[in-house]
Amino acid sequence: MDHTNPAHRPDAAHGQQHPIGIYLKIWALLFVLSTMSYMVDYFHLQGLLRWTLIVVLMIAKAGLIVSIFMHMMWERLALVYAILMPPLCLLMVLMVLMAAEAHHTFGTRELFFH
Repeated sequence: MDHTNPAHRPDAAHGQQHPIGIYLKIWALLFVLSTMSYMVDYFHLQGLLRWTLIVVLMIAKAGLIVSIFMHMMWERLALVYAILMPPLCLLMVLMVLMAAEAHHTFGTRELFFH
């Protein structure tokens, strides 16, 4: 068997293996972050603080899931950009559209209900 060819290496069929400890640590961290996001409601936080905490915790959990469980941490940076940039650009466009819709809705409410 030719071990110089990457296709013939004994470990080639198994793919990339990561230690189970990193997954357990990330699961524990996700549990802590989820508990913190539930605490936002438990302590009845309101206003900008509430929404800032919710969004920050949501982005942290999503980042952990994408980087570790979807193995993006071990990919080349160009591939990460190719996968993450289109959804992020779409998210920005949708946020602008939602802000415009919210502005229109508040304007209509002020016009007809005041």
